[in-house]
Amino acid sequence: MVKITLFLMLITVACHAQSSFVQLATNKGNITLLLYDQTPKHRDAFLLSIKNGLFNNAAFNRVIQSFVSQGGELDDTILEREKQHPELPLKRIEAEIIPELFHKKGALGAGRNDNPQKSSYLTQIYLVSGKIFTDQQLDVLEQKKGFKFSSKQRQVYKTVGGIPHLDHDYTVFGEIVEGMAVADAINSAITNKEDLPKIQITFSPRVLSNKESLKFRN
Repeated sequence: MVKITLFLMLITVACHAQSSFVQLATNKGNITLLLYDQTPKHRDAFLLSIKNGLFNNAAFNRVIQSFVSQGGELDDTILEREKQHPELPLKRIEAEIIPELFHKKGALGAGRNDNPQKSSYLTQIYLVSGKIFTDQQLDVLEQKKGFKFSSKQRQVYKTVGGIPHLDHDYTVFGEIVEGMAVADAINSAITNKEDLPKIQITFSPRVLSNKESLKFRN
């Protein structure tokens, strides 16, 4: 009950004054995402990708239980395509890493390769599943990564869970506001040794209208 109450409280705070909501229609149910206005480059790139149909019938192709459910294009596919066309400039989204937007359970992040700018792919997203952490584990991470978790972040990681070791390295640009049970079902899928679900899990996103978004803003 404490976890549920805290999660709902976080959603209420996060939804205040946010403008964009997206629904992922998956073959396991629907997930509604809030896109953060604090990360406008990622928000707008994702909205444009939806408009252009880049994620229509996309697949969750890398599912690691208690870690992430990744959807869209795989790293190898993106990098191979770029390798075949060296004359074209790389298409990335400039990193928008904001300490207050962290990898709690339900967070929406942008995938990337190992580039020093930490810029994101245009066609790869992930939903955070994560796990519960202790104060001692968070202390070790702080020493290793060289930053401090806020008291709020500690409370969330100790109760709701997440992936704190990804903080400050990947852009978090949204979060789940409805359909967490669906996200959990996706993350619990049986996978092969390449982390690909044995039964395909697809999704198609659409932007919610202002009328549809009202219930998440109130």
